[in-house]
Amino acid sequence: MDYFSEGLTKAVALLLALDPETFSAVWATASVTALALAASLVLGLPLGFALGHFRFPGRRVARLFVDWMLSLPTVVIGLMVYALFTSRGPLGEWGLLFSLPGMAIGLTLLGLPIIIAMTATAVESTDVRLTQTVLSLGADRMQLLFATLSEARFAMALAAASAFGRIVSEVGIAMMVGGNIKWQTRTITTAIALETGKGEFASGIALGIVLMLVALVVNLVVGLLRSRAAADYRGCA
Repeated sequence: MDYFSEGLTKAVALLLALDPETFSAVWATASVTALALAASLVLGLPLGFALGHFRFPGRRVARLFVDWMLSLPTVVIGLMVYALFTSRGPLGEWGLLFSLPGMAIGLTLLGLPIIIAMTATAVESTDVRLTQTVLSLGADRMQLLFATLSEARFAMALAAASAFGRIVSEVGIAMMVGGNIKWQTRTITTAIALETGKGEFASGIALGIVLMLVALVVNLVVGLLRSRAAADYRGCA
């Protein structure tokens, strides 16, 4: 117990002193998470809308593929991205291995199926009268997209929060694609694993506190969005 309390005391001191090494991992995490989440939303929202709204040949296969990506182990995603970006891989000349952009691409593959699946489900759950009304007013496909996503805005925000929580806490992809390079690609999760393994308990706790605070905020946001979505649904009913 003394070991834990001493480590906690040192961890708080590191955070209050704005320890450069500790906050380097925080900055790397914030950077790759923002890039990956933005890419997941830009790609996932229209793809999720198409998957949930349109009926086309191969739709069931596409939905099955998205669900398969949701259950794919993260180390497998890391392995695939590593194989693409390694010097002997097809994209090795891009120099993305062991870099923040490379990590962001790997983490995008983690967050993208979450956005697509939850968006498709939300679009399928919207009132069919919305589509009929918007089209009867002469709206084009792009206007229909924005109208539907606006109707399902709370579900979209919930999807973004869920993807954020998955991305920010990932270890395998960050370790394999980023390389856990100090001051460059070391994230909160990889730093916790490394520092704890080295016996630097205080550094691990300090980063763990940051990650727990992030998780708390995400869960509060998700709970709020669920409440708003439920209230919105009851209002429509």
